[in-house]
Amino acid sequence: MRYWLMKSEPDVFSIDDLARDTRTAWEGVRNYQARNSMRDDMKLGDKVLFYHSNAEPSGVAGVAEIVREAYPDPHALDPKSDYHDPKATPATNVWVTVEIGFVERFPAVLPLAALKAEPALEGMEVIRKGSRLSVQPVSAAHFEKVAAMGRAAR
Repeated sequence: MRYWLMKSEPDVFSIDDLARDTRTAWEGVRNYQARNSMRDDMKLGDKVLFYHSNAEPSGVAGVAEIVREAYPDPHALDPKSDYHDPKATPATNVWVTVEIGFVERFPAVLPLAALKAEPALEGMEVIRKGSRLSVQPVSAAHFEKVAAMGRAAR
C-alpha cells in the first residue's frame, strides 16, 4: 500500500462534499509529475490525506482512499470544461483521473502550521517551502503521524 496527499480547495470540493457523495473522480490534474503518480503508482486501497488548500486554515481535513485506478480524464476532451485540453483527442489524451472514496473526516482541519511544527514530519513534501504539487506521495510513517494528529485535532 502507498500513501498520498491530495489537495482541493474546499470551496470547489471539500471533505464534506466527499462525505456526502461517498466517492468522486479526481479530475483536472494538469501537472505531469502529479499525473504520473496517479497513472503509474496509485493503486486500489491506497490511502489519501485529503488536504484543504487556499483555505483558512489550509490543512489536512480527513482521509480518503483510492477506489478506482487511473483512466483517461474525459474533461480533457470537453470544450465546455475548465479542464479542457485543446490538444487532446481520444487517441492522444495524456491526462488521467482516479476516483477516491470517503474514509473519515477529522474533528477539525489539521493546519499546515501544526504539520510544520511537528518534528516527526520532517521531510514531508507538503511542508517543504515552495511545494505546490496537488498530488504528492507520503511515507507510511508520515501518514500515520498525520492521521493520529488529525483524529486528535480540536
